[in-house]
Amino acid sequence: MTQGTGDMMGGPDDGGPGTVSDDGGPDRVRWIFAGQLGSLFDDGGGRMLLIEARSVFGRRPMHRAKAHLLLSGIRHRAAELGDRVEFHQVDTYSAVVDGRDDLDVIDPTSYSARRYVRRLGARVLPSRGFVTSESDFALWAGSRGGKRLLLEDFYRSVRQRTGILMEGETPAGGQWNYDVSNRERPPRGAVTLGLPDPWWPEEDEIDAGVREDLDRWQADGLVQLVGLDAPRRFAVTEREANLALDSFIESRLNDFGPFEDATLTNDWTMAHSLLSAPLNLGLLDPLAVVTRVADEYEAGRAPLASVEGFVRQVMGWRDYVWHLYWHLGEDYRGSHNALGAKETLPREFTELDATTITANCLHHSIDGLRQHGWAHHIQRLMVIGNWALQRGYDPVALNDWFTDMFVDGTPWVMPANVIGMSQHADGGIVATKPYSSGGAYINTMTDYCGGCRYNPRVRLGPDACPFTAGYWAFLDRTEPVLAPNFRMKQPLAGLRRLADRGAVVAQEREREGL
Repeated sequence: MTQGTGDMMGGPDDGGPGTVSDDGGPDRVRWIFAGQLGSLFDDGGGRMLLIEARSVFGRRPMHRAKAHLLLSGIRHRAAELGDRVEFHQVDTYSAVVDGRDDLDVIDPTSYSARRYVRRLGARVLPSRGFVTSESDFALWAGSRGGKRLLLEDFYRSVRQRTGILMEGETPAGGQWNYDVSNRERPPRGAVTLGLPDPWWPEEDEIDAGVREDLDRWQADGLVQLVGLDAPRRFAVTEREANLALDSFIESRLNDFGPFEDATLTNDWTMAHSLLSAPLNLGLLDPLAVVTRVADEYEAGRAPLASVEGFVRQVMGWRDYVWHLYWHLGEDYRGSHNALGAKETLPREFTELDATTITANCLHHSIDGLRQHGWAHHIQRLMVIGNWALQRGYDPVALNDWFTDMFVDGTPWVMPANVIGMSQHADGGIVATKPYSSGGAYINTMTDYCGGCRYNPRVRLGPDACPFTAGYWAFLDRTEPVLAPNFRMKQPLAGLRRLADRGAVVAQEREREGL
């Protein structure tokens, strides 16, 4: 890929500079990216351009499952389009698009990709793939009169505008948010939730070709892949994505809400939908998805708490972080380090090698990522992210690691999630306080602690939980920065009362390995 072309996870914008509202005439070609692989990005009949640029996969180490998913999605879409597609497998985009004057593009999902398509002179079409457009968000943000742009306020405004889970002017059931009902612990003594397996795709000859190419590219030193080469678990076609959606609604939606934050060692999917990757590939219309899920409540087939929790994730949080990517600006990712975090990511992260990780929760979260290229949000936020926050890992490096290691990682989705929410590197722009906890939370919401050599109730000594002790060491390190934060008043007061504060801090400073 030529310098500054961005990533292949292309996607929507609405009304940026150079954007036009029509899709041109019969001599135009629509260039679709790997985030635009569904019918939502195809108006039918016209010529389409798909480019598989190998150099995209060689910029940084990437999880093999993600590389496979992207290549499989592009190649399956090319096969579906048949004679309508101009499909190229090249080293860089420039080999195909330089000098062309016939390109229409639905805006890509990164700053660098947007600059690239405009520099080419492509006609840029308005965004698709989200419930709300950038102009919607701009109007809402402007109406706030300088107030903080809170997720909950944005989410309510979208509910009101779309009418989803609304009863006239009031929210269904009388509450906007049922998060308090969606925090159940894993069932006592359970090994799994006991739900039917999710729908899994069947690999075909296209997947076999992808696997052969990745093997050859890695052997030739063209790419650096980490993680397990396992059967593809995520949809790459619209048909597959809808089958995955059907399976979620039929077998796991009802349990999604209660166990949204719970984790079991032997149940890597729990009741989660596994739809983030196909959504980010553009295979599903998120408005259609949340409408279908909301209809399950209206029909009396699913509890409101589960339905509302899912709708909030897709129509609320997903749209919100997309808009924040543009609202906060291109410099947001690299210009914030409020907590002075500078530690290099450990080898266990960069190589996805959990064999030497002794903390059971972190071991299973990293090993699950190695196997699947995916983890649910509590594993991401309260295990992996919490560990990184406590130890001061460089937030930009961590942001890029999340982008490269997760099948649903994109440049637009990670900054607000990692720089903001997980690592609090922005000083409170996205989240009002750091998301850190000791081992007690992990012990409550998972079964990890029962098989761990550490005791979540102990902060000092050979059995001291690195999350429990790490929490206090983190507060000690960041106290000068966090002291003005009113939400940190109680935790910091607890730190100051800690009789063994110095010993705990010294212990964590000297702790070796993971």
